[in-house]
Amino acid sequence: MKIYFESYGCTLEKSESSLYLNKMLRDKNNVLVKTPEEADLSVIGTCVVIKHTEDKMVRRISELSNKSDKVRVLGCLSTVNGNTLESENIEVLKPKEFRNFYTGDLDDIEIKSDIHDGIPINQGCTGSCNFCISHIARGRLLSRPVEKIVNQVKMQLDHSIKEIRISSLDTAAYGKDIQTDLANLISKITSIDSEFRLRVGMMEPRNAYDILSELLNSYKNNKVYKFLHLPVQSADNAVLDAMNREYTYGEAMNVLNAFKDNFMGMSIATDIILGYYNDSSEGFEKTHKFIEELKPDIVNITRFSPRPYTKDFNKKPLNSNLLKNWSNSLIELHNDIMNKKLDGYIGKIEDVMITETGKNGTCVGRDDNYRPVVLKGKYDIYENVNCLITSHGNNYLIGE
Repeated sequence: MKIYFESYGCTLEKSESSLYLNKMLRDKNNVLVKTPEEADLSVIGTCVVIKHTEDKMVRRISELSNKSDKVRVLGCLSTVNGNTLESENIEVLKPKEFRNFYTGDLDDIEIKSDIHDGIPINQGCTGSCNFCISHIARGRLLSRPVEKIVNQVKMQLDHSIKEIRISSLDTAAYGKDIQTDLANLISKITSIDSEFRLRVGMMEPRNAYDILSELLNSYKNNKVYKFLHLPVQSADNAVLDAMNREYTYGEAMNVLNAFKDNFMGMSIATDIILGYYNDSSEGFEKTHKFIEELKPDIVNITRFSPRPYTKDFNKKPLNSNLLKNWSNSLIELHNDIMNKKLDGYIGKIEDVMITETGKNGTCVGRDDNYRPVVLKGKYDIYENVNCLITSHGNNYLIGE
């Protein structure tokens, strides 16, 4: 069978979808093709985090159904909109089916290095945010056993994959249902006797705060990229309370400051939601100041998008023109921050590991802080390169 594949959304969704594809490709009669027109089956991993994304998924599924004999839909869309999608040539993999797959034989799937998107470590989360459809789509926390994850890491290493990525809706929630934690998992992975780098996916402030000292110790291992994705969402406690985020702004800052103090120059990513129904100009100013002081490398900005089945589905976002101004203000601030930050790297020597082929005859590597470095020329994937930083783009360094 000829299979066409594409996936969207968070790292977890892409990790799960690529594992599902790799499982299908164990059948030697199945082959991957480059276009849906030549496929017997198109497989699509989906996301529904905001309404705009859901609409995009529905349109894409419709397009694929007109190009391929059959379409199989994976991911969060199956929970939210699955029943309305199914048709003669569209099959929706139900959440229970995928959950059974998730808890089954993941650890004996042969990994194809060119279609590898990381290792999912747990399904669901411990939160119940009033705006979030993801925890509804994903369900309760379900952590994979440590030994299964470690075995999967070893299998990737056996296939010469040297950048290991672990992901979930909240990696810091890992293990709460099986009497372990993320820090222990990181230590078990980094104790494997092999050369590789580990990137830890997004963690929520509440659960990260609860295991902060253990996390900091586990991050001290040289194999761990000094990269932290902590979605704070707002610097206004009134907004965080309305969202039911289960932490205060001060607690989130304790986590961020602790990592910054222990790992100088580390890369930090955060998420901001603008226009929550009880947001205000005063609240936005607090968030603006937060970005100004934190100086994150990545800021993912979205506008409040009421989602079905959530507690705040009937709440209205703030005026769209106001939100556009707020968003532009944060983008402008972040661009200024990154220009100044990346200027400071010019003339420095960086050790990078090549992780992907870039555009126009370039390769992209990552430094210890997971910061991307673009190099001209041809290098082997996972080759270690010592380079001089000569310039930068908006969010990456350029070296030679």
